Amino acid sequence: MSSYAMMVFLLPVTLYSEIENIMNEYWWTGSIGSGKGIRWRVWNGLCDPKMKGGLGFRKLREMNLALLGKQAWRLITNPDSLVARVYKSRYFPNCSYFDAKAGSNPSFIWHGLLAV
Repeated sequence: MSSYAMMVFLLPVTLYSEIENIMNEYWWTGSIGSGKGIRWRVWNGLCDPKMKGGLGFRKLREMNLALLGKQAWRLITNPDSLVARVYKSRYFPNCSYFDAKAGSNPSFIWHGLLAV
């Protein structure tokens, strides 16, 4: 999955589970759609860190929120950037980012930034 989409948009929860199911199936069977093969470990076990006996796969929801948090951090730490000024004037002109609300007709990007 493109990390750019995860960096910009908050993806739906159902999409995460579908992609993780495909990744799990491919990992255990080597193909998609056959359904054959034994799954020796649950997906959450594979997502555990290597130090805890897992394989270190990333959970897509957590990765999506982390990448969106990185964008929100850039808005906060670089208030003079063009993007920060545009979002401030559009969504939170009289308050800080932390006090901002969704407002009327917010963009999908702003929904993602508010989720973090």
